[in-house]
Amino acid sequence: MTRFQRPTFSTWRAVILHRPHPAVDALSRQLESLHIRVRVVWPRLDEQDAQADVVFFDADMGHDEQFPWPSGFAPMPLIALVGSETPGRVEWALAQGSNAHLLKPIGSTGAYSALLIAAHAYERAIADANVIRTLEARLKQRPIVVRAVIHLMQNGYAGEVEAFKRLRAVAMDWGMTIEEAAEAICRSDKRTRNSA
Repeated sequence: MTRFQRPTFSTWRAVILHRPHPAVDALSRQLESLHIRVRVVWPRLDEQDAQADVVFFDADMGHDEQFPWPSGFAPMPLIALVGSETPGRVEWALAQGSNAHLLKPIGSTGAYSALLIAAHAYERAIADANVIRTLEARLKQRPIVVRAVIHLMQNGYAGEVEAFKRLRAVAMDWGMTIEEAAEAICRSDKRTRNSA
């Protein structure tokens, strides 16, 4: 696991999606003390807001239509501003993809740790999603690996273990993944059969 790189918040832009409220004023002061540029909007985010580095949103009065992206697919860390801990409101905030939260009323502290936690959670979620995409792509290619192993077995490699060892050696020699080498072997076999 790679070590979390603490963001340079002085270059960040934050959007606070919340109706006018003393909590917004307190949060804005905390963010500005971290040299974060702050924009307060209500009742919805626009395309410009989708370029922010972090979005704080009202979990109490919020609804799906406030965001220009589908629930759970925010292009930046989200921090829920929670006043009501009713299960439905908390579940809604989680469904948005909230990476951290701040409890209202907001005082003079809390924003920094919420920012760090949200940035870390968002970075981990992106990394996990990339790993899942890679594994899904490799899983989709497994049938071609099986075909390549069968082809190698039919062409002199006795048994699955020996054929797979040969496939792995070919992949290493060619500087490819096993899936890429299997595809190349199957393409070569297909060309050979078509020319025969």
